[in-house]
Amino acid sequence: MNSGKKDKMEKVLLKNIDKPNSYNIETYMSSGGYKAIEKALKEYSPDQIIDIVKKSNLRGRGGAGFPTGVKWSFMPKKSDKPKYLICNADEGEPGTFKDRILLELDPHMLIEGMIISAFAIGARYSFIYIRGEFMLGGKRCETAIQEAKEKGFLGENILESGFNHEIYVHYGAGAYICGEETSLMNSLEGKRGYPRIRPPFPAAYGVFGNPTTVNNVETLANVPHIIEKGVDWYLSIGPEKNNGPKLLSVSGPVKKPGVYEVPMGIPLRKVIFDLCGGMLSGKILKAIIPGGSSTPMLTMDDLDVHMDFDSLAKAGSMLGSGGVIVIDDSFCIVRAVKILTDFYKHESCGQCTPCREGLGWLKRIMDRIENGEGREEDLDLLLDICKDIEGHTICPLADAAIPPIRSSIEKFRDEYLYHIREKECMI
Repeated sequence: MNSGKKDKMEKVLLKNIDKPNSYNIETYMSSGGYKAIEKALKEYSPDQIIDIVKKSNLRGRGGAGFPTGVKWSFMPKKSDKPKYLICNADEGEPGTFKDRILLELDPHMLIEGMIISAFAIGARYSFIYIRGEFMLGGKRCETAIQEAKEKGFLGENILESGFNHEIYVHYGAGAYICGEETSLMNSLEGKRGYPRIRPPFPAAYGVFGNPTTVNNVETLANVPHIIEKGVDWYLSIGPEKNNGPKLLSVSGPVKKPGVYEVPMGIPLRKVIFDLCGGMLSGKILKAIIPGGSSTPMLTMDDLDVHMDFDSLAKAGSMLGSGGVIVIDDSFCIVRAVKILTDFYKHESCGQCTPCREGLGWLKRIMDRIENGEGREEDLDLLLDICKDIEGHTICPLADAAIPPIRSSIEKFRDEYLYHIREKECMI
């Protein structure tokens, strides 16, 4: 790693998932679960917990990588309105499936993280907003909430601390746009999942018009371990300002796809060729999307990049949600980008003209290139449309559609030109 620290670590977030009945409270408590709640409520004030999380350098694991403790500090200290914590368990980013593992196999880790986080920001109520397709994870979260209540970790006067808290599970209808926090809040309120114009920001005016903080599943699951083991332990994992464990979802033609827990900053080469066992027999690596479908593509030349927020940004891509999508030499890049463009066009809520019309335009151009009707000038037209869309919409959905197109044209222009001139794939 670029900090000189080891690339190996004991499992933290996935430590329980291979145990029998890993989703039950007895299994969770047998490995030290819920000890962090007692420590948090009895030894620290809310402000102290926020300060601890700030010092830990925990950054949001949902995609943006914003410092979690800083986000918590935006919540008003005093408010005559109830404050809310929302766990974003929508996980709609293509290529990403790491939160689902936690929801299904270790929901109590999330529950404990939510209780501590809610105490820190002064939230009386929390919601787990979960994809409607994640029925198993949702039901196990509901069961975990009931188990936690029976043990005194939820409800009134938790552990005789004077802190009261309730958690509710809310199922979404499977809209990618509802992974954006303001769309999520509208959906939670029973409205159409349209993004909101900001300001006001959620910490000032969130769900039901009240102060709200939204955090991702993996982010919240880190919190109990920071409280229990301390800031120094957390800072010992990963490079500076990119600390802690990270879950990566790896898909594509590798020998062992799946969810891996790694120290932040592990080299991409190690992920693909050591953890995942390399490429399937006869397959040659051509491209990697390192952080979910909305992040710029990398090539074989980028394999030594470190998997952390800052290193990937320097390499021209993003860690994003940690969804590593591997593409081999038998799959057409044009076809791959067309599939992603179709997805983003389909998932646009249609509220913003640049997104609604612009993504439709991008899709039509990609369709004609794929169908052998493209023109060489289409490549510059695609880039011009991307430039005109970027930064001109209410939410980042349209911006998320741009990196696959832009990076693929920059790195695989020859495949596009072959497709246009020969009216077929280069493969």
